[in-house]
Amino acid sequence: MQPSRLFLACILSLWTLVLPSGATMIPRKNDQVPKGFITTNSRNFQLDGKPFVFVGANSYWLPLLTSQADIETTFKSMKQAGVKVLRTWGWNAINGTELEGALQTNLTYYQVWNGTQYLVNDGSQGLQRLDNVISTAEKYDIKVIVAFANNWFGSDLYIQWMLGTGQSHDIFFTNRKTIASYQAYVKTIISRYKDSPTIFAWELMNEARCLSDTLPAGPSCVPGSNTLRTWYREQSDYVRSLDPNHLITTGGEGHFYWKNPRQYWFDNTLVSDYNYNGEAGEDFDHDLLLPNIDFGTYHLYPQSWYVVDFPGSNWTVENWGLQWIDDHINAANKAGKPAILEEFGVGGLQNKTAIYPKWVQHALDTKHAIMPWQWGQLGLTESGGNRLIKYADAIIDGASPNDGNTFYANQTEVWDVFTRAAKIQNARSG
Repeated sequence: MQPSRLFLACILSLWTLVLPSGATMIPRKNDQVPKGFITTNSRNFQLDGKPFVFVGANSYWLPLLTSQADIETTFKSMKQAGVKVLRTWGWNAINGTELEGALQTNLTYYQVWNGTQYLVNDGSQGLQRLDNVISTAEKYDIKVIVAFANNWFGSDLYIQWMLGTGQSHDIFFTNRKTIASYQAYVKTIISRYKDSPTIFAWELMNEARCLSDTLPAGPSCVPGSNTLRTWYREQSDYVRSLDPNHLITTGGEGHFYWKNPRQYWFDNTLVSDYNYNGEAGEDFDHDLLLPNIDFGTYHLYPQSWYVVDFPGSNWTVENWGLQWIDDHINAANKAGKPAILEEFGVGGLQNKTAIYPKWVQHALDTKHAIMPWQWGQLGLTESGGNRLIKYADAIIDGASPNDGNTFYANQTEVWDVFTRAAKIQNARSG
Protein backbone atom coordinates (compact mmCIF):
# COMPACT_ATOMS: atom_id res chain seq x y z
CA MET A 1 0.00 0.00 0.00
CA GLN A 2 1.26 3.47 -0.84
CA PRO A 3 1.64 5.80 2.15
CA SER A 4 -1.33 8.01 3.01
CA ARG A 5 -0.84 11.75 3.63
CA LEU A 6 -0.71 12.71 7.26
CA PHE A 7 -3.30 15.28 8.18
CA LEU A 8 -1.84 17.88 10.50
CA ALA A 9 -4.93 19.01 12.29
CA CYS A 10 -3.20 21.57 14.47
CA ILE A 11 0.00 23.40 13.68
CA LEU A 12 0.16 24.84 17.14
CA SER A 13 -0.43 22.86 20.28
CA LEU A 14 -4.02 23.46 21.38
CA TRP A 15 -4.25 20.59 23.80
CA THR A 16 -3.62 22.52 27.03
CA LEU A 17 -6.71 23.91 28.69
CA VAL A 18 -6.36 27.64 29.34
CA LEU A 19 -8.13 28.77 32.47
CA PRO A 20 -9.81 32.21 32.81
CA SER A 21 -6.97 33.43 35.00
CA GLY A 22 -4.50 32.74 32.21
CA ALA A 23 -3.00 29.77 34.04
CA THR A 24 -2.88 26.36 32.41
CA MET A 25 -4.20 23.07 33.70
CA ILE A 26 -1.65 20.26 33.50
CA PRO A 27 -3.29 17.03 32.25
CA ARG A 28 -2.83 14.28 34.82
CA LYS A 29 -2.82 10.53 34.78
CA ASN A 30 -5.99 8.74 35.83
CA ASP A 31 -5.92 7.47 39.40
CA GLN A 32 -7.84 4.39 38.32
CA VAL A 33 -6.69 2.76 35.09
CA PRO A 34 -8.25 -0.16 33.22
CA LYS A 35 -7.32 -3.71 34.16
CA GLY A 36 -3.97 -4.82 32.78
CA PHE A 37 -2.36 -1.36 32.61
CA ILE A 38 0.96 -0.78 34.37
CA THR A 39 0.99 1.81 37.17
CA THR A 40 3.53 3.09 39.70
CA ASN A 41 3.48 3.24 43.47
CA SER A 42 6.38 5.30 44.77
CA ARG A 43 9.55 3.49 43.61
CA ASN A 44 7.70 0.44 42.28
CA PHE A 45 5.83 -0.64 39.17
CA GLN A 46 2.53 -2.40 39.68
CA LEU A 47 0.12 -4.45 37.59
CA ASP A 48 -3.44 -4.55 38.89
CA GLY A 49 -2.24 -3.47 42.32
CA LYS A 50 0.53 -6.10 42.62
CA PRO A 51 4.30 -5.62 42.24
CA PHE A 52 5.54 -5.84 38.65
CA VAL A 53 9.29 -6.44 38.73
CA PHE A 54 11.11 -7.42 35.58
CA VAL A 55 14.00 -8.04 33.29
CA GLY A 56 13.20 -6.73 29.82
CA ALA A 57 14.62 -6.85 26.32
CA ASN A 58 15.58 -4.25 23.73
CA SER A 59 14.89 -5.17 20.11
CA TYR A 60 14.65 -2.41 17.53
CA TRP A 61 14.82 -5.01 14.75
CA LEU A 62 11.70 -7.03 15.56
CA PRO A 63 9.37 -4.83 13.44
CA LEU A 64 11.91 -5.11 10.58
CA LEU A 65 11.35 -8.86 10.27
CA THR A 66 9.13 -10.05 7.43
CA SER A 67 8.55 -13.60 8.69
CA GLN A 68 5.79 -14.15 11.24
CA ALA A 69 7.40 -17.46 12.14
CA ASP A 70 10.60 -15.60 13.13
CA ILE A 71 8.64 -13.05 15.15
CA GLU A 72 6.87 -15.87 16.98
CA THR A 73 10.19 -17.65 17.57
CA THR A 74 11.69 -14.50 19.07
CA PHE A 75 8.80 -13.87 21.45
CA LYS A 76 8.75 -17.52 22.45
CA SER A 77 12.46 -17.32 23.32
CA MET A 78 11.90 -14.13 25.31
CA LYS A 79 9.07 -15.74 27.23
CA GLN A 80 11.16 -18.80 28.03
CA ALA A 81 14.00 -16.56 29.26
CA GLY A 82 11.65 -14.76 31.65
CA VAL A 83 11.42 -11.46 29.73
CA LYS A 84 8.32 -9.48 30.67
CA VAL A 85 8.85 -6.19 28.80
CA LEU A 86 10.04 -5.46 25.27
CA ARG A 87 11.32 -2.05 24.19
CA THR A 88 11.17 -1.20 20.50
CA TRP A 89 11.03 1.76 18.13
CA GLY A 90 7.79 3.44 17.16
CA TRP A 91 9.53 5.15 14.26
CA ASN A 92 11.23 3.90 11.12
CA ALA A 93 11.79 6.82 8.75
CA ILE A 94 13.35 7.00 5.30
CA ASN A 95 14.09 9.70 2.75
CA GLY A 96 12.04 9.80 -0.44
CA THR A 97 15.11 8.79 -2.42
CA GLU A 98 15.13 5.51 -0.51
CA LEU A 99 11.48 4.64 -1.21
CA GLU A 100 12.02 2.67 -4.41
CA GLY A 101 14.67 0.52 -2.75
CA ALA A 102 12.50 0.06 0.32
CA LEU A 103 9.63 -1.23 -1.80
CA GLN A 104 11.94 -3.60 -3.68
CA THR A 105 13.53 -5.03 -0.52
CA ASN A 106 10.37 -5.11 1.60
CA LEU A 107 11.95 -2.76 4.15
CA THR A 108 9.77 -1.69 7.06
CA TYR A 109 9.16 2.06 7.12
CA TYR A 110 6.58 4.16 8.97
CA GLN A 111 7.46 7.61 7.64
CA VAL A 112 8.86 8.81 4.33
CA TRP A 113 10.24 12.32 3.88
CA ASN A 114 10.01 13.88 0.44
CA GLY A 115 8.98 17.44 1.28
CA THR A 116 8.31 19.71 4.22
CA GLN A 117 6.02 17.10 5.77
CA TYR A 118 6.41 13.36 5.97
CA LEU A 119 3.93 10.78 4.76
CA VAL A 120 2.79 8.05 7.13
CA ASN A 121 2.80 4.50 5.85
CA ASP A 122 0.01 2.66 7.64
CA GLY A 123 0.05 -0.22 5.19
CA SER A 124 1.33 -3.78 5.30
CA GLN A 125 4.95 -2.63 4.96
CA GLY A 126 4.47 0.11 7.52
CA LEU A 127 2.64 0.52 10.80
CA GLN A 128 0.79 -2.75 10.34
CA ARG A 129 4.12 -4.41 11.15
CA LEU A 130 4.27 -2.56 14.45
CA ASP A 131 0.64 -3.59 15.01
CA ASN A 132 1.70 -7.18 14.50
CA VAL A 133 4.62 -6.97 16.93
CA ILE A 134 2.37 -5.53 19.62
CA SER A 135 -0.39 -8.08 19.03
CA THR A 136 2.16 -10.92 19.12
CA ALA A 137 3.61 -9.53 22.34
CA GLU A 138 0.12 -9.64 23.80
CA LYS A 139 -0.12 -13.31 22.83
CA TYR A 140 2.99 -14.04 24.91
CA ASP A 141 1.95 -11.75 27.78
CA ILE A 142 4.87 -9.38 27.20
CA LYS A 143 4.41 -5.63 27.68
CA VAL A 144 5.90 -3.15 25.19
CA ILE A 145 7.64 0.21 25.61
CA VAL A 146 7.32 2.27 22.42
CA ALA A 147 9.66 5.19 21.66
CA PHE A 148 8.23 7.90 19.40
CA ALA A 149 11.45 9.29 17.92
CA ASN A 150 15.22 8.93 17.84
CA ASN A 151 17.90 11.49 18.58
CA TRP A 152 20.23 9.72 16.17
CA PHE A 153 19.38 10.36 12.52
CA GLY A 154 15.60 10.26 12.89
CA SER A 155 14.90 13.64 14.48
CA ASP A 156 17.34 15.38 12.13
CA LEU A 157 15.08 14.46 9.22
CA TYR A 158 12.51 16.87 10.64
CA ILE A 159 15.14 19.61 10.69
CA GLN A 160 16.61 18.93 7.27
CA TRP A 161 13.30 18.68 5.44
CA MET A 162 11.33 21.34 7.33
CA LEU A 163 13.96 23.94 8.21
CA GLY A 164 16.79 23.37 5.74
CA THR A 165 20.55 23.30 6.13
CA GLY A 166 22.71 25.24 8.55
CA GLN A 167 20.66 24.41 11.65
CA SER A 168 21.80 23.06 14.99
CA HIS A 169 20.26 19.84 16.27
CA ASP A 170 18.58 21.38 19.31
CA ILE A 171 16.26 23.47 17.14
CA PHE A 172 14.17 20.30 16.92
CA PHE A 173 13.22 20.86 20.56
CA THR A 174 12.27 24.55 20.24
CA ASN A 175 10.90 25.19 16.74
CA ARG A 176 7.10 25.24 16.65
CA LYS A 177 6.95 23.60 13.21
CA THR A 178 9.05 20.60 14.20
CA ILE A 179 7.21 20.29 17.51
CA ALA A 180 3.82 20.31 15.77
CA SER A 181 5.00 17.71 13.26
CA TYR A 182 6.42 15.50 16.02
CA GLN A 183 3.17 15.79 17.98
CA ALA A 184 1.13 14.83 14.94
CA TYR A 185 3.13 11.62 14.60
CA VAL A 186 2.83 10.95 18.33
CA LYS A 187 -0.92 11.28 17.99
CA THR A 188 -0.87 8.78 15.11
CA ILE A 189 0.88 6.17 17.25
CA ILE A 190 -1.12 6.75 20.42
CA SER A 191 -4.42 6.55 18.54
CA ARG A 192 -3.53 3.01 17.44
CA TYR A 193 -2.74 1.63 20.92
CA LYS A 194 -4.33 3.99 23.42
CA ASP A 195 -6.67 1.28 24.74
CA SER A 196 -4.14 -1.56 24.69
CA PRO A 197 -2.92 -2.93 28.04
CA THR A 198 0.03 -4.44 26.14
CA ILE A 199 1.66 -1.00 26.05
CA PHE A 200 3.86 -0.61 29.12
CA ALA A 201 4.77 3.03 28.48
CA TRP A 202 5.37 5.74 25.90
CA GLU A 203 8.86 7.17 25.44
CA LEU A 204 9.26 10.71 24.16
CA MET A 205 12.57 10.08 22.37
CA ASN A 206 15.43 7.65 22.43
CA GLU A 207 18.48 9.38 23.95
CA ALA A 208 17.63 13.06 23.46
CA ARG A 209 20.71 15.29 23.49
CA CYS A 210 21.62 18.83 22.47
CA LEU A 211 23.60 17.36 19.58
CA SER A 212 23.11 14.40 17.26
CA ASP A 213 25.33 12.26 15.11
CA THR A 214 24.85 14.61 12.14
CA LEU A 215 24.21 18.07 13.63
CA PRO A 216 25.97 20.01 16.42
CA ALA A 217 24.42 21.63 19.47
CA GLY A 218 23.57 25.32 19.23
CA PRO A 219 24.16 28.16 21.70
CA SER A 220 20.65 27.88 23.13
CA CYS A 221 21.20 24.31 24.39
CA VAL A 222 23.87 24.63 27.05
CA PRO A 223 24.16 23.67 30.73
CA GLY A 224 21.33 25.36 32.62
CA SER A 225 19.30 26.33 29.53
CA ASN A 226 16.66 23.68 30.37
CA THR A 227 16.05 23.15 26.64
CA LEU A 228 15.43 19.42 26.98
CA ARG A 229 13.51 19.70 30.23
CA THR A 230 11.17 22.27 28.68
CA TRP A 231 10.63 19.93 25.73
CA TYR A 232 10.17 16.91 28.03
CA ARG A 233 7.56 18.81 29.99
CA GLU A 234 5.60 20.02 26.96
CA GLN A 235 5.62 16.66 25.21
CA SER A 236 4.83 14.60 28.31
CA ASP A 237 1.90 16.92 29.03
CA TYR A 238 0.78 16.55 25.42
CA VAL A 239 0.95 12.76 25.54
CA ARG A 240 -0.96 12.78 28.82
CA SER A 241 -3.69 14.90 27.21
CA LEU A 242 -4.13 12.15 24.61
CA ASP A 243 -3.75 9.17 26.93
CA PRO A 244 -4.61 9.40 30.64
CA ASN A 245 -3.82 5.75 31.39
CA HIS A 246 -0.41 4.68 30.09
CA LEU A 247 2.89 5.55 31.73
CA ILE A 248 5.20 8.14 30.14
CA THR A 249 8.97 8.48 30.32
CA THR A 250 11.72 10.42 28.58
CA GLY A 251 13.79 7.62 27.03
CA GLY A 252 16.89 9.59 27.98
CA GLU A 253 20.39 8.39 28.80
CA GLY A 254 20.18 9.89 32.28
CA HIS A 255 22.79 12.65 32.05
CA PHE A 256 23.08 14.92 35.07
CA TYR A 257 23.55 18.64 35.53
CA TRP A 258 25.38 18.98 38.85
CA LYS A 259 26.67 22.18 40.35
CA ASN A 260 29.91 20.33 41.11
CA PRO A 261 30.13 17.69 38.37
CA ARG A 262 32.33 14.68 38.64
CA GLN A 263 35.77 14.92 37.06
CA TYR A 264 38.21 12.41 35.66
CA TRP A 265 41.80 12.37 34.45
CA PHE A 266 42.34 12.45 30.72
CA ASP A 267 45.71 13.01 29.04
CA ASN A 268 47.20 14.15 32.36
CA THR A 269 44.44 16.71 32.83
CA LEU A 270 41.49 16.74 35.22
CA VAL A 271 38.42 17.32 33.03
CA SER A 272 34.76 17.93 33.77
CA ASP A 273 32.65 14.85 33.04
CA TYR A 274 30.21 15.35 30.15
CA ASN A 275 27.78 12.93 31.77
CA TYR A 276 27.51 15.15 34.86
CA ASN A 277 28.10 18.76 33.73
CA GLY A 278 24.91 19.38 31.74
CA GLU A 279 26.50 19.64 28.31
CA ALA A 280 24.42 16.74 26.98
CA GLY A 281 21.24 18.69 27.78
CA GLU A 282 19.54 16.50 30.35
CA ASP A 283 19.19 17.14 34.07
CA PHE A 284 18.12 13.74 35.36
CA ASP A 285 17.46 14.85 38.94
CA HIS A 286 15.01 17.54 37.89
CA ASP A 287 13.65 15.95 34.69
CA LEU A 288 12.40 13.09 36.84
CA LEU A 289 10.33 15.54 38.91
CA LEU A 290 8.18 16.60 35.94
CA PRO A 291 4.52 15.84 36.70
CA ASN A 292 3.88 13.61 33.68
CA ILE A 293 7.19 11.76 33.70
CA ASP A 294 6.20 8.62 35.58
CA PHE A 295 9.59 6.92 35.85
CA GLY A 296 13.21 7.49 34.95
CA THR A 297 15.35 5.82 32.32
CA TYR A 298 19.10 5.78 31.93
CA HIS A 299 21.66 4.07 29.73
CA LEU A 300 25.15 2.79 30.46
CA TYR A 301 27.93 2.64 27.83
CA PRO A 302 31.21 3.71 29.43
CA GLN A 303 33.32 2.08 26.72
CA SER A 304 31.68 4.36 24.16
CA TRP A 305 31.66 7.45 26.35
CA TYR A 306 35.25 7.42 27.60
CA VAL A 307 38.78 6.75 26.47
CA VAL A 308 39.49 4.13 29.09
CA ASP A 309 42.98 2.85 28.35
CA PHE A 310 45.70 5.34 29.16
CA PRO A 311 48.78 5.15 31.42
CA GLY A 312 48.28 5.64 35.14
CA SER A 313 44.50 5.44 35.09
CA ASN A 314 42.67 3.70 37.93
CA TRP A 315 39.38 4.17 36.07
CA THR A 316 37.53 0.95 35.21
CA VAL A 317 34.41 0.25 33.17
CA GLU A 318 33.01 -1.95 35.94
CA ASN A 319 33.43 0.58 38.76
CA TRP A 320 32.19 3.51 36.73
CA GLY A 321 29.05 1.53 35.89
CA LEU A 322 28.40 0.72 39.54
CA GLN A 323 28.74 4.42 40.41
CA TRP A 324 26.37 5.39 37.57
CA ILE A 325 23.78 2.95 38.89
CA ASP A 326 24.09 4.39 42.40
CA ASP A 327 23.73 7.97 41.18
CA HIS A 328 20.49 7.16 39.40
CA ILE A 329 18.95 5.12 42.17
CA ASN A 330 19.70 7.99 44.57
CA ALA A 331 17.90 10.41 42.25
CA ALA A 332 14.96 8.01 41.88
CA ASN A 333 14.71 7.61 45.65
CA LYS A 334 14.58 11.40 46.10
CA ALA A 335 11.91 11.73 43.42
CA GLY A 336 9.92 8.78 44.74
CA LYS A 337 9.63 7.25 41.27
CA PRO A 338 10.84 4.00 39.67
CA ALA A 339 13.95 3.82 37.51
CA ILE A 340 14.88 1.46 34.68
CA LEU A 341 18.43 0.62 33.71
CA GLU A 342 17.06 0.67 30.19
CA GLU A 343 20.11 0.08 28.03
CA PHE A 344 23.59 -1.07 28.85
CA GLY A 345 26.37 -2.82 27.04
CA VAL A 346 30.05 -3.56 26.73
CA GLY A 347 31.92 -4.98 23.80
CA GLY A 348 33.65 -8.33 23.83
CA LEU A 349 32.41 -11.61 25.29
CA GLN A 350 35.10 -11.61 27.99
CA ASN A 351 34.06 -8.12 29.15
CA LYS A 352 30.40 -9.12 29.21
CA THR A 353 31.18 -12.24 31.22
CA ALA A 354 33.25 -10.31 33.77
CA ILE A 355 31.24 -7.09 34.12
CA TYR A 356 27.56 -7.94 33.61
CA PRO A 357 27.25 -10.08 36.76
CA LYS A 358 28.41 -7.14 38.88
CA TRP A 359 26.20 -4.55 37.20
CA VAL A 360 23.12 -6.77 37.15
CA GLN A 361 23.52 -7.84 40.77
CA HIS A 362 23.86 -4.21 41.85
CA ALA A 363 20.73 -3.35 39.89
CA LEU A 364 18.92 -6.21 41.60
CA ASP A 365 20.14 -5.10 45.03
CA THR A 366 18.93 -1.54 44.41
CA LYS A 367 15.49 -2.63 43.15
CA HIS A 368 15.93 -1.71 39.49
CA ALA A 369 14.13 -2.89 36.43
CA ILE A 370 16.80 -4.23 34.05
CA MET A 371 16.86 -4.06 30.23
CA PRO A 372 20.19 -4.98 28.59
CA TRP A 373 21.07 -3.88 25.07
CA GLN A 374 20.30 -5.89 23.11
CA TRP A 375 18.41 -9.13 22.65
CA GLY A 376 19.96 -11.54 20.17
CA GLN A 377 17.92 -14.24 18.44
CA LEU A 378 19.31 -17.32 16.72
CA GLY A 379 17.58 -19.56 14.21
CA LEU A 380 15.90 -16.85 12.10
CA THR A 381 14.81 -18.28 8.77
CA GLU A 382 13.70 -15.43 6.50
CA SER A 383 15.67 -15.19 3.25
CA GLY A 384 17.38 -18.44 4.17
CA GLY A 385 18.74 -16.89 7.37
CA ASN A 386 20.75 -14.20 5.56
CA ARG A 387 19.27 -10.80 4.80
CA LEU A 388 20.77 -7.33 4.58
CA ILE A 389 17.99 -5.22 6.08
CA LYS A 390 19.44 -1.70 5.87
CA TYR A 391 22.83 -0.11 6.41
CA ALA A 392 24.60 -2.41 8.89
CA ASP A 393 21.43 -4.17 10.02
CA ALA A 394 21.61 -7.74 8.80
CA ILE A 395 20.53 -11.27 9.61
CA ILE A 396 23.61 -13.47 9.22
CA ASP A 397 23.49 -17.25 9.47
CA GLY A 398 20.15 -16.98 11.22
CA ALA A 399 21.37 -14.52 13.87
CA SER A 400 19.64 -11.19 14.45
CA PRO A 401 21.61 -7.93 13.95
CA ASN A 402 24.74 -7.70 16.10
CA ASP A 403 26.13 -4.27 17.01
CA GLY A 404 28.75 -5.68 19.37
CA ASN A 405 26.54 -5.39 22.45
CA THR A 406 24.10 -8.09 21.35
CA PHE A 407 23.97 -11.27 23.44
CA TYR A 408 22.74 -14.66 22.28
CA ALA A 409 21.61 -17.87 23.97
CA ASN A 410 24.79 -19.70 22.91
CA GLN A 411 26.85 -17.25 25.01
CA THR A 412 25.93 -19.30 28.03
CA GLU A 413 27.65 -17.37 30.82
CA VAL A 414 26.17 -14.06 29.71
CA TRP A 415 22.77 -15.55 28.96
CA ASP A 416 22.65 -17.10 32.43
CA VAL A 417 23.25 -13.70 34.06
CA PHE A 418 19.98 -12.40 32.62
CA THR A 419 17.88 -15.54 33.00
CA ARG A 420 18.94 -15.76 36.65
CA ALA A 421 18.01 -12.10 37.16
CA ALA A 422 14.66 -12.69 35.46
CA LYS A 423 13.86 -15.51 37.90
CA ILE A 424 14.69 -13.25 40.84
CA GLN A 425 12.60 -10.38 39.47
CA ASN A 426 9.67 -12.64 38.65
CA ALA A 427 9.75 -14.06 42.20
CA ARG A 428 9.43 -10.47 43.50
CA SER A 429 6.34 -9.85 41.36
CA GLY A 430 2.79 -10.37 42.54
